[in-house]
Amino acid sequence: MNMGSSSLRIQYLQTALDPIRIYKIEVRYATTITCGLRKPLRTRRRSDGVLSTEAIQAVQSLKLAARNPSKLDQVFESKLTRLLKDDLLDAFAELQRQQHLDLALKVFEFMRKEAWYEPDQSLYGDLMLMFGKKKLIFTVENLFCGLIKEGLKPDTRVYTELIGAYLKVDMIEKAMEAYKLMKASGCVPDELTLTIMIRNFESAGEKELASIIKNDCVEYLDSPKKFLKEVARKYPRRLRLNLV
Repeated sequence: MNMGSSSLRIQYLQTALDPIRIYKIEVRYATTITCGLRKPLRTRRRSDGVLSTEAIQAVQSLKLAARNPSKLDQVFESKLTRLLKDDLLDAFAELQRQQHLDLALKVFEFMRKEAWYEPDQSLYGDLMLMFGKKKLIFTVENLFCGLIKEGLKPDTRVYTELIGAYLKVDMIEKAMEAYKLMKASGCVPDELTLTIMIRNFESAGEKELASIIKNDCVEYLDSPKKFLKEVARKYPRRLRLNLV
């Protein structure tokens, strides 16, 4: 791989990062993609902080019809088709907050068919986070691939959710592959990415891999020593961090 070229075509053919189809991503090294630490799901989008009556009724109706496919279809046709964009987004976020992830995924698929819908990394990232917590790795991988299908280039947050999901199920090699692809794509690992990887590698006894990530802190962070000390302070029982 020629890392000195101005652009790179990454092709992965049914690898660990592409369990379904062949994808190609154009990556330009002149562009870096960053994001901050993971933010809470935005369960309230209204300025007054309250879901609309329509959004609340839609969520309740979906939950009641969840076990009956025909009734669920009726709810989508009778209630969700009438919701405004903000109300639909509210219902989607509220279902995630209540841990009704299967319903949230169905609502997401419904939203993708709406005329106003535009591919949004944050929507994918929110779902990847929630399914990753449940250790539903196949769904997380499908979401990652779906994001690419929609023409989006995964950002730091999306890669971090993928890495975190792999580490939740002790898939160390796949987590490292995702991390390498993330860096090759031009995404800059942030403190959350690095913290998750150091903590999990150390906990799994993967000292060599942990050292690689700690070395990367020097490249990607302005104050790597301070960062590593802070991680050691927060997680003293699981880590012994020294700047390599």
